Amino acid sequence: MLKIENLHVSVDGKKILKGINLEVKKGEIHAIMGPNGSGKSTLSSVISGHEDYEITKGDIYFKDENIEDLSADERAHKGIFMSFQYPVEIPGVTVTNFIKTAINSNLKARGLDEMPANKMLSKIREKANLLEIDSKFLSRSLNEGFSGGEKKRNEIFQMAMLEPSLSILDETDSGLDIDALRIVANGVNKLRTDNNATVIITHYQRLLDYIVPDYVHVLQDGKIAKSGDKNLALELEEKGYDWI
Repeated sequence: MLKIENLHVSVDGKKILKGINLEVKKGEIHAIMGPNGSGKSTLSSVISGHEDYEITKGDIYFKDENIEDLSADERAHKGIFMSFQYPVEIPGVTVTNFIKTAINSNLKARGLDEMPANKMLSKIREKANLLEIDSKFLSRSLNEGFSGGEKKRNEIFQMAMLEPSLSILDETDSGLDIDALRIVANGVNKLRTDNNATVIITHYQRLLDYIVPDYVHVLQDGKIAKSGDKNLALELEEKGYDWI
């Protein structure tokens, strides 16, 4: 589904990623770990199409298509979803209205008709129940006054509604207490299918107690220094990053 070959990325002339190779197949969950400044968030931003990053070498393929020249919107319409570390507040736009607009925008981009209101409402209820989201939450302004846990749960709700092929969760566990972490992780686990894939960017192992990855990759100084299974994350928790 996602294939990255010898990816080199710079920001303002500074080299951040220095030859990343990664393949994520349908049905898989990959965790990208590493110390601060190793290039984790740069990698997620480049996959999702952030314009501030310059690809100086290498390729990114999504469903066998080179997506380097596609905008973030175009990538989203093709099925790439990005959960942000710090989601923005949009006063006056409710969670429900935002998600309606996002879904219909996706459908329009694919040449399809808007989703009928009754079908949209039914889907919103179904996904809200799945993620244990209260109906009052859906009528609040997007991320305005939300706690850290509410912001992250809202992003997982968006992911549930949009049903992307590839979800990139950037530091989803940042600022969450253990209860919020469990709810968010349960949501991600419930949305896992044989036809989608997830890339989790995280600094700590604790999220991986709840979302068990198929593969763990350690990023250091812009390169993947080591790859393994879930046990690699446990080893990192115990020994830190210096031993790699």
